[in-house]
Amino acid sequence: MTLGSDSMSAPSEARRSIRKHFATQLAVERTRLLYQGSLLPTLFMLLNGLVCAWLLWSPARYLLVSIWIVWLTALVALRVIQVAAFDAAMPARQAQPSWWRMFLFGSAFSGLTLASAAIALVPVDNFVQQAWVFGLLGAATLSASVAYAVSLPAFLSFTLPCLLPPIAFLFCNGDEQQRGWGWLGLILLLALSVVAWQVNRLIERGLLRRFQNQELIEHLQTAQSRSERLNQALAEEVEQRRLIEEQLREAQVGLESRVAQRSQELDAANQALSKSEQRLALALEASELGLWDWNLETDEIHHTQLRELFGLEPDQVQEMLAHLKPRLHPDDVPLLKRTLVEHLKGRSEDYRIDYRVRHRQGHWCWIEDRGRAVERSASGRVLRMLGTRRDISAQKAQEEQQRMAATVFEAASEGIVILDPDYVLLAVNQAFCRVTGYNREELLQGRLLELPCSRDARRHSQAIELALEQQGNWQGELVEARKNGELYPQWLQLNGVRDARGNLTSIVGFFTDLSARRESEERLRYLAHYDELTGLANRALFRLRLHEAGERLRQSGRGLALLHIDLDRFKLLNDSLGHEVADQLLKQMAQRISNAMPEADTVARLSGDEFAVLFDAYSNLSSLVRVASRLLDKLRVPLRVDGHELVISASVGISLLADTSRDVTVLVSQANTAMQHAKHLGGDNFQFYTESLQASTLQRLQLENHLRKAIEERQLQVYYQPKLCLATGRLHAAEALVRWQHPQWGMVPPSDFIGLAEETGLIAPMGEFVLRQACWQACEWQRMGLAPIRVSVNLSVYQLRHGKLVSLVRQVLDESGLAPHLLELELTESQLLDSVEHIIATFRQLHELGVKLAIDDFGTGYSSLSYLKRFPVDYVKIDQAFIRGLSEGSEDAAITRAIIAMAQSLDLQVVAEGVETHEQLEFLRKQGCNEVQGYLISRPVPAQELAELLASHYSF
Repeated sequence: MTLGSDSMSAPSEARRSIRKHFATQLAVERTRLLYQGSLLPTLFMLLNGLVCAWLLWSPARYLLVSIWIVWLTALVALRVIQVAAFDAAMPARQAQPSWWRMFLFGSAFSGLTLASAAIALVPVDNFVQQAWVFGLLGAATLSASVAYAVSLPAFLSFTLPCLLPPIAFLFCNGDEQQRGWGWLGLILLLALSVVAWQVNRLIERGLLRRFQNQELIEHLQTAQSRSERLNQALAEEVEQRRLIEEQLREAQVGLESRVAQRSQELDAANQALSKSEQRLALALEASELGLWDWNLETDEIHHTQLRELFGLEPDQVQEMLAHLKPRLHPDDVPLLKRTLVEHLKGRSEDYRIDYRVRHRQGHWCWIEDRGRAVERSASGRVLRMLGTRRDISAQKAQEEQQRMAATVFEAASEGIVILDPDYVLLAVNQAFCRVTGYNREELLQGRLLELPCSRDARRHSQAIELALEQQGNWQGELVEARKNGELYPQWLQLNGVRDARGNLTSIVGFFTDLSARRESEERLRYLAHYDELTGLANRALFRLRLHEAGERLRQSGRGLALLHIDLDRFKLLNDSLGHEVADQLLKQMAQRISNAMPEADTVARLSGDEFAVLFDAYSNLSSLVRVASRLLDKLRVPLRVDGHELVISASVGISLLADTSRDVTVLVSQANTAMQHAKHLGGDNFQFYTESLQASTLQRLQLENHLRKAIEERQLQVYYQPKLCLATGRLHAAEALVRWQHPQWGMVPPSDFIGLAEETGLIAPMGEFVLRQACWQACEWQRMGLAPIRVSVNLSVYQLRHGKLVSLVRQVLDESGLAPHLLELELTESQLLDSVEHIIATFRQLHELGVKLAIDDFGTGYSSLSYLKRFPVDYVKIDQAFIRGLSEGSEDAAITRAIIAMAQSLDLQVVAEGVETHEQLEFLRKQGCNEVQGYLISRPVPAQELAELLASHYSF
């Protein structure tokens, strides 16, 4: 009975298992059919919804219809996404119940969406719209219900939420027409339920039959193949078992004995290996070595001590080229590659190199790498290498410190010695040998205090030993001898070096040769009070001597005299002959000044070419006059410097101080004022300081300040003196003359400020102002309709020296628009001899621009005709001094005739200035003079008056 019950229960369990399997497959297949069949009804529902929205679209329902459309669209999109996700899922995942629940949830919301449209959106007053809307909603419900009939729960989850709420709403509304639509909905629900039930039964039966047939076919195929394999395996197993049993019986006896023996050997080997591994690990840890094993075929590397060497974990370094090579220092890669290649080619027995690797913390560490090829292929190619690595950063740092210490030891400018406690020399640097004159071999192993170069140190040996014992160091200045016997001052410093127990192990000595320092100090003391070039007292020593003289003046009441000497035209010599010649000249002039006044208390050089001579307790004025005259006579004696014969004069200012209540420093300013006055008078003379001279100097200083202000505030004006052409009788040119209209002083005469402007350099901005104003005014007269008129502007040597005249003229012509031939530039004859070659070059550049050039005050200078023919000038102006003395038979008339004849022979135009009488005019006309200007023609007038004069067609 037990066997029977077991045999009966087995088929029932199998059938239950099969039914459970079929139920699972049926559920999965039903879910798949629902997802596949729901896509078309969903899109149909969206289409019907859009049509309903179009039918119901009215201003009163914009918001409600829009919200429903958005909701319906969202549900449709979710259903499409859900279907796509289900199709993309694996079969095992499609069998999960979550897909079934999500479908039911979505179908219920779809039904409620249609129900809400039937309740809230359908108009109650328009039957046609009601019919269309209910028809469209019903069609959507019908299509979805038929598609969901695969599963009755799916059908009910959609149909009931879709139809029951509208039916209940229509019955409860109370309207007969609405109840009719409710009965129609109820009938539709019943009909759909019947149809869904029938469709579900048919689908379920078809699926069950298909699953059963498929299962039966697979079961039969599996059983057939299994039986064939079992039969074949059974035959092979029988044969193998017979053979194996025979072999096993033969090997069993020998195996048992070998197993026992091998077990004993393995136990012993394991114990030895364990001890060896422990010793190796301890040795590697103590030596800080990292072992590496590199497979060159796979680039795989096994490494120990990675964390200690590189700060890396073992899993971070598994390949040599991929993991370790990027951490190498770029400067070490070429040498590392070359060393490795040499070993791989068999040219070295082992592989050893030092290189830098970046630690995980970011710093570079030095690695000593040793290795050897342990496995090669048949062709000799290295397949495997073994080696060790260790961190030698501390060793490298120590070597670098030693190298730097050795470099500093040898390169130090001070002498350094290292002694043992008995003062025996252990090491000396090159500076020690250089200073003492001994070779290194002569010094080493000798006692410092016994060397001939340490005689003074021997006298202080007791003090040195006591200081080293008590204080640990000693220092002091000694006078030692070099090897050649020369004595020199030396600063010696000894420092004791002790070990951990406090015992003196060595002595380090530093010594400095103080000879250069002593010489430098002496040199500095000399330069602090004396001029390096001339050997005279400098300004500092002069002020000290002046102060001392003032103290003696207050004590004794004797007077003081100061001579301020300035060489004439020294700057010109310096610029033309060069600084070296100028320095030689200053030396000789300083010697002459010292020799000319041996009775002077102090002769000093104050600056470049300025000297001062101080007399303490001078006797009288006549003696000072004799001294100053003697000085000027000796200074102007010709001298030769570097092949040049020069004559130098000087301007001397003399100031006296006899009042003990006055400050002696006033002598300097007074002497300088007197010297400036002497230079203003032409130089090569001496002047005494007076109160009136001080007033004149103050007046010139005040005038200079006002002139600077006048240029800045544009107080200057340009007047024009016309020139008469004697051939045509017309006014066709005018000379531009600067005038100064002072706010308080009125019109300042040009003679009062032109010379001052030349001295102070203000002539440059003044001349540029006149040039610009004259060119602009000439163009303005043309714009007024007047005939073109040539304007002439006076130049100064100061403007020519600066070398910017040509560019300035070009710029002014471009800015004003004046034709170059209507501009004339004048330079006085006396200025031509100053930098002749430079003036000729400048005149040629101006002539190439088309500008007219003239020589003013011709006949008053001493210009050479050989120079004159080289100047590219167009006009010569006869000085008014010759015109003023014109009369028949006079010398001035002869000179004037000669000038006109010479100019005509050189094809030059002649202009006579200062014409004041008709007789002078007629004389010049007869002699062939080209142009005249003067008070007879017109005084210098402002631009407006000259314009009126030109417009009146005034002629002679």
